[in-house]
Amino acid sequence: MDILGWIRDQLTGFFGLEPWLKVFASGDYRSLLTVDGFGGLIGPIIPLLLVFELVRGIVLRRIRREDYQVPLLVMVLNRFIGNFLTIAMVGFCIGLFNRFAPFQAGLTWYGLLYGYVVWELAHFVYHFLAHKVRLLWCLHSTHHAPVAMNLSVNFAHIFLEGPYADFVRTSICMLLGVSPPLLFLIMIIDSFWGSFIHLGENVLSQGKLGVFYRVVLTPSHHRVHHARNVLYMDTNFCNLLPIWDRVFGTYMEVHEDVQIEYGITRPVKRYSVLDAYLGELWLLGRDVWRAPGLHNKLLYLVMPPGWSHDGDHHTAKVVKQALQMQQQGSATHVEAGI
Repeated sequence: MDILGWIRDQLTGFFGLEPWLKVFASGDYRSLLTVDGFGGLIGPIIPLLLVFELVRGIVLRRIRREDYQVPLLVMVLNRFIGNFLTIAMVGFCIGLFNRFAPFQAGLTWYGLLYGYVVWELAHFVYHFLAHKVRLLWCLHSTHHAPVAMNLSVNFAHIFLEGPYADFVRTSICMLLGVSPPLLFLIMIIDSFWGSFIHLGENVLSQGKLGVFYRVVLTPSHHRVHHARNVLYMDTNFCNLLPIWDRVFGTYMEVHEDVQIEYGITRPVKRYSVLDAYLGELWLLGRDVWRAPGLHNKLLYLVMPPGWSHDGDHHTAKVVKQALQMQQQGSATHVEAGI
């Protein structure tokens, strides 16, 4: 086995350099004007930003081992399993659902605008269900397990989440008339922005991006989404345009008086890739095993995280309502001068 060659392939793959190398070798720079060429053009940006973020954190002495170890080891694990599942799922959904679309929005400016609104709806549906259906949360929780926000969090996903996400998003986009070429362009843009909004405080301290804060979802908004604070739970499900978060009431801006705490509500074993990767599946399996009757066992799969067959629920909705009642009680006491 050519170890040096394998290392070279892994590095060029991680940094997205292969499209650039092909362009330099062929001299055909016009290929950068295609959808695939555009994807290859911006591909190295996020990996290079990750390296910059790491180096800057080391120089400023703001970096901890636990901030990066689990996400990066999960990335390594995922490179060995499920590498082609996402591509296969997108192709399957295009072939299955594209024929039923009433029209086809193509590569025009208005097509891109329409397609992106549809894509954000599809992303919202996938993301919302990933937080509200416990079995799907088990696939998504790995991404929320890291206790810090940085670009390595992009790679913290259980390998089965990609196929699920792309089944939902691609199916909705196909049925609502987003043509395959337009879908691929949107996926390239969205993949870049979805990675960028994980940029940590070591590079962007506030992460609000100035005037863009009122128009698009910024790193600041996505830090709120990754918070385990009760106030911030289940907010900002969109990726770039907060249209559907505003429509469905899940849009949330950072509260300067509430310090963000990253991670999930249960304690994850420090430095444990296995707990971050499979811990929620293990706990779900335990609850299903102990639940009385088939009905309750099935409910544990589809009800929100925190639901319990005995009525002692600790779902995000319940704990948020409890927080609101507590705040209202405190406000009443203040008004009464107590």
